[in-house]
Amino acid sequence: MKKLLLFVFLIFSVSAIQAQEINWMSMNEALAAQKKKPKKIFVDAYTTWCGPCKLLDKNTFSNKDVIEYVNKHFYAVKFNAEGDETVNFKDKVFKNPNYDPEKKGRNAVHQFALAMGVSAYPTMVFFDENAGFLTPIKGYLTPQKLEIFLKIFATDDYKRVKTDEEWAKYQEEFESTFSS
Repeated sequence: MKKLLLFVFLIFSVSAIQAQEINWMSMNEALAAQKKKPKKIFVDAYTTWCGPCKLLDKNTFSNKDVIEYVNKHFYAVKFNAEGDETVNFKDKVFKNPNYDPEKKGRNAVHQFALAMGVSAYPTMVFFDENAGFLTPIKGYLTPQKLEIFLKIFATDDYKRVKTDEEWAKYQEEFESTFSS
């Protein structure tokens, strides 16, 4: 009986750990949530064919420290930069008029991806609590490399880091706490 209870406990424990993930939403959902409860927005701009995007999902967005930090400090948006979603942002409607649902692989670039400055995949984009654009961060990042960006924006440290020298000093003094 004890072995059965232990087995059941282990199954539930593993399921709970595996079920923990980033609470992804659409940009429209994040903007609506932000109006009710101000919080910064973190956008993962990806494409379906992008290998580094898939690695980001597998290796970085599955990291327990990344999951916990993103869910606590941001509204997380999963945005297909070549998809057909309609985004209503700051009194403008962004679409992908050249999107071809029959196309396999690369597709037309979404207007909202262009507006966010996305020119490579993956790109992670940060917005402040009022949907003000902060910056895009291009490329695949490990949990430890993403951590500094998550924390500089979540803590508002970016407001006091104005020069290349200040950024270099910030990076030098930054202590990572995310596990690998």
